[in-house]
Amino acid sequence: MLVIQRKFSVFKSKTSNLNKVSYPVSVIICARNEAVNLQKYLPFILEQNHPNFEVVVVNDCSYDNSEDVLKVFTEKYKHLKIVKIEEHPRFKTAKKFAATLGIKAALNEIILFTDADCKPESENWIIEMTAHYQNEKTEIVLGYSPYFKHKGLLNGLIRYETFQTALNYFSYALNGMPYMGVGRNLSYKKSLFFKNKGFASHMHIPSGDDDLFVNENSNPSNTVIEVSKESQVWSEPKLTWGSYWKQKTRHLGAGKAYKAQDKKNLTFQTGSAIGFYLFLVLCLIFKIELLVVAIVFFIRFFAQIFVYYKALKKLRNKDLIWWFIILDPFYYIYLTSINITGVFRKKTVWK
Repeated sequence: MLVIQRKFSVFKSKTSNLNKVSYPVSVIICARNEAVNLQKYLPFILEQNHPNFEVVVVNDCSYDNSEDVLKVFTEKYKHLKIVKIEEHPRFKTAKKFAATLGIKAALNEIILFTDADCKPESENWIIEMTAHYQNEKTEIVLGYSPYFKHKGLLNGLIRYETFQTALNYFSYALNGMPYMGVGRNLSYKKSLFFKNKGFASHMHIPSGDDDLFVNENSNPSNTVIEVSKESQVWSEPKLTWGSYWKQKTRHLGAGKAYKAQDKKNLTFQTGSAIGFYLFLVLCLIFKIELLVVAIVFFIRFFAQIFVYYKALKKLRNKDLIWWFIILDPFYYIYLTSINITGVFRKKTVWK
């Protein structure tokens, strides 16, 4: 696994060598009860340094004052388009339905997704994320969205989990095995969406508008990654353990629908890590060759640091290197707990 991840550690973004052509772009944001975040972050999207783009906000059955906030923005920004979904008494809409309406409303071939609680690193975010379409084969661009840094173990865990997830999907993409992306910063072509019938094959799964679409439609030649600083989008992290737990369990259903080989790869990675820590615990309990156990632990630890250091720096989490020895085992304990709970959890909705 470290061999696969090593490729990302030495990766250098290629957009710096490209002429930044300003393709027409449609930015899509699905928002449900996001009035506060829209007020705070939407201007950073609307004021991007790009000559030809529109922003499509899908107001998905909001019952806060999102409609009033968006109305004010439409008076100032003519390139803002609102798609409103009304609440149905017998039918609960999911994010995939909102995303589909947003894509249908988009005027442009190149689609770029983010969320209402996201802030682009720079005004060149759109240009950086879409520069890869100079290559006619490119149909999907995987971006990166780190979380804002706050104090506490929960924030450290969230940022570490996000780092691990990004390191995996970027590394596998670079090795010709793309399998997912994150909707906070993801781009693909509108024609690809309709050619492959959008989310039809997994519409019954509440989550997966981003990773399942990429899993189903990506291949070694049509998918690229973009991680330059200006292409990144910051996101608001969950502030309580309960809300984070709910978010992660909601995402479990999507992973079960991945392609068989992708599930095998991820299961092997997670299983080997959990098995390693379980082996260490058992050796400590039964006091089996403690010196050998310590040597094995530190060999693995320093091998990970060697691979992870450049990746942590590239993905804006350099400070986590000092907490790695605690966060790594805690991450796998938490991941195991979520998966066990997910077996007994009922179907959920996206908001």
